[in-house]
Amino acid sequence: MLRQDALDYHSMGRPGKIAIAVTKPCVTQRDLSLAYTPGVAEPVREIQRDPLQAFRYTARGNLVAVVTNGTAVLGLGNVGALAGKPVMEGKGVLFKRFADVDVFDLEIDATDPDEVVRIVQALAPTFGGINLEDIKAPECFYIEQRLQELLDIPVFHDDQHGTAIITGAALLNALEITGKHLDRARIVISGAGASAIACAEFFVKMGAPREHIMLVDTKGVIHRGRSEGMNPYKARFAVETTARTLAEALVGADVFIGLSSPDIVTPDMVKGMAGEPIIFALANPDPEIPYEVARAARPDAVVATGRSDYPNQVNNVLGFPFIFRGALDVRARAINDEMKIAASRALAALAREEVPDSILRAYGLDVLRFGRDYLIPKPLDPRVPLWMAPAVAAAAMASGVARRPVDLAAYREELARRLVRGYEVTRIITQKARAAPRRVVFSEGEEPKIIRAAAILHRDGLARPVLLGREPVVRARMEEMRVALPAEIVDPDLSPHLEAYATALYQLRKRKGVTLREARALLRQPNYYAAMMLRAGDVDAFVAGLTYHYPDVIRPALQVIGPAPGVSRVAGLYVMVYDGRVYLLADPTVNFDPSAAELADIAIMAADKAQEFDITPRVAMLSFSNFGSTRHPRSVKVAEATALVRSRRPDLMIDGEMMVEIALSPELRALDYPFSTLVGEANVLIFPSLEAANTGYKLLQHLAGAVAIGPILMGMTRPVHVLSRGAEVSDIVNMAAIAVVDAAEMARRGTMAPC
Repeated sequence: MLRQDALDYHSMGRPGKIAIAVTKPCVTQRDLSLAYTPGVAEPVREIQRDPLQAFRYTARGNLVAVVTNGTAVLGLGNVGALAGKPVMEGKGVLFKRFADVDVFDLEIDATDPDEVVRIVQALAPTFGGINLEDIKAPECFYIEQRLQELLDIPVFHDDQHGTAIITGAALLNALEITGKHLDRARIVISGAGASAIACAEFFVKMGAPREHIMLVDTKGVIHRGRSEGMNPYKARFAVETTARTLAEALVGADVFIGLSSPDIVTPDMVKGMAGEPIIFALANPDPEIPYEVARAARPDAVVATGRSDYPNQVNNVLGFPFIFRGALDVRARAINDEMKIAASRALAALAREEVPDSILRAYGLDVLRFGRDYLIPKPLDPRVPLWMAPAVAAAAMASGVARRPVDLAAYREELARRLVRGYEVTRIITQKARAAPRRVVFSEGEEPKIIRAAAILHRDGLARPVLLGREPVVRARMEEMRVALPAEIVDPDLSPHLEAYATALYQLRKRKGVTLREARALLRQPNYYAAMMLRAGDVDAFVAGLTYHYPDVIRPALQVIGPAPGVSRVAGLYVMVYDGRVYLLADPTVNFDPSAAELADIAIMAADKAQEFDITPRVAMLSFSNFGSTRHPRSVKVAEATALVRSRRPDLMIDGEMMVEIALSPELRALDYPFSTLVGEANVLIFPSLEAANTGYKLLQHLAGAVAIGPILMGMTRPVHVLSRGAEVSDIVNMAAIAVVDAAEMARRGTMAPC
C-alpha cells in the first residue's frame, strides 16, 4: 500500500514535486519588454559592473543547488544520478516549505570526485549556496572540502553536518537532563561513514575530548594500530583501547549514537552502559535497537530515534532549511563551525520553551514539555526558523563570513513576516495591546486552553487576565499544567459583587420579563456574570466562546452591554491573510440580510477596524452587479448603502456596488469603470448578506489556505469578542489582544459610553 501511495503521489497531476513560479508581473507587452529584451539588458550591465549586484537583480540570493551523484541515496546505496532525482526534489520541497528557499536539483552523472567538483564549480555562479546530498564517503569529504576552497558561497554536505547539528542539539539537552557533562562523557558511535565522522568531529568542536569518542564500523572498533578498512578521516578517531567489538565498546559508555545498521544493539549491551544512558539509535527506518526494547532494557535511559512515531525524532529538516536561510540572508561566504554550533545551541534552547498549541494538535498530543521524551523541537514547529536562522546569521557576522550585515531584531521581524502566516497583522495587534494592557475577563476560566492563553497574555504583557471559575479547580489545573500565572480568579457563586450585579441586571431587564430572583440565577451563568463585570467597569473587555455556541455568548452580551450609540446593529468581521495580503470581510457572523442602513454601519465599522490595524481601508461594497448593470432590489440596496457611507463618512475610500473581481482587480476596474473612486485593490470587502460573507471567508480559508483571524465583533458599547468553538491557544491570545486594542481605542476616542 505504501509503495503504491508513494508512486501515485509522485505521478499524479504534473509529475514530480516542484515547479518554477514567476515572481514579477508578466501580463502586458510592457511587462515582457522588462522581463526580457530590451529591458533585461540593464541588470546585465549592472552585474557586469559589480558581480554582487546579481543578489539584487536575480534570484541568486535565494537559490540553492541540491547536488548529488546518486552514490549513497537514502539506505538504497548507489542507485545512480537519475534515480536519486525524487529524493533531491523532495529536498527542494523541504527547503521551500520550511524556509522559503528556492532550489534547483542537480543530478550529476559522474563518480570521479574531481569531475563532480569541476561541474559544481562551473555552475556555482547560478546559486547562493550548494547543498551536497547522498554522495558516498570518503569521496564526499574531499568534494565538500575542495568546493569550500574554490567557491565564495556556502557549501554544505547535509548528510554530514545536518545530522551532526541536530544530534548535537539533542545530545546537549540529554546530557543536561541526566546530569552529565560533554567534557566527561564517554561516547560510542556505531558507524564511520559521512554522518558518523561528522558527528564525532562536531562533538569535539562543542567540547567533547577526542579521546572520549570511540567509533565502531563493520570491522570493529577503530583503534590505534588498525589498518583494515581505514582512511584518514577514520584515523583521526583511532583510540588506544582493548575493546574490539561494539558490545565491548559499550561497557560503561554514557552515550551511544547509532548511524549504521538495524538491530545490531542487544538489550544486554545497553544494560552494560553507565547509569542513565543516552541512546540515540538513528538508523532509519529500522534503528540499531528498537525504541521499546531500549526502554525496557534500561528504563532510566534517554532514547531518540530517526523515526516520527516515537519521541525525540532526530530529523535533518530541523536544520538545513534554516541554516541556509540564515546564511543566504547575510550573503555568507561559507557555513563555518561557528554557524553550525550556533544552530545546534539555538535548537537545544528552543526545546526548553513552552510548546505552542498548534504543535500539540499537529502531533495529537495533550502536553509536551522539555524532558526525557522531548529533547528537541518537532519538525513542524513554526518557531524553529525564528530561532535558528538569526542564530546562524549572528554567528556568520561575528565570524567574519557575512557580506551583508543585518540588524538581528529587524531580521527576526522580517523572517516572521515571511515565514509565519498572518504574522504582520498579529504583530500590529500585539504591539498595540502591549502598549496599553487592559483587564480581560474569560468566562471559561477552568478550560486548559484559556489558562494557557492567559499565561501567555500575562507573560507577554498584552493583558491582565481575569478567570471565572472555581478557584481550587483553576489552581489545580495550573499546577498540573505547570503554569505560573498571577491572574485574578473569580467564582461567581462566591463573589461579594453578586447581589449588586443582580440588582443592576434586574433594573436593566425588569421590563423584559426578568425578576430579581431570575437575575440572581442568570448571574450564576459565567457569560452573564462576565458581561456584568464589563458593564460595571470592573474589567475592560470580555472574551468567551471556546466551549459555547455563538448565541450563548452574544445573547448575554447584547442584553447586558448592548450596541454602541448610533449603531443600528452589531456585526462580525474576519481578517483574512492570503499570499501576504490582508483583507477584512464583513459580515459573516451576525446579520442575515442587512438593510442598506445596516450595511452602511457595517462598512464604516469595518473601515474603522482596518485603521485600528494600521491598514488604510479601501472599501468595496460587493454584489452580483457592477454599478447598476443589473437592476434588482438586492443590488440597489448595496448601491444605497454605498451612498449612505459617502454622506456620513466622506473621508473613506469606498465604491460599489461591484463584483468581487472588479473590487480586486484595478486593471479590470480601470478598463470598464474608469469613473470608479476606488484606487488600487480593495481590502475591506462588505458582502450583501451573511450567507455570502460566511461562504466567502470559508472558501478563502479552506480552498486557498488563507489565515482567518476572527470572528471580531464590531459595534458593541464595550469590547466583547466571541471565540470560535475549539479555538487554538494562539487564536485566544489574538482575540484577547484585539479586545485590549478595542478598549484602548474606545478610551482614546472617548467612545466607551455608559451601558
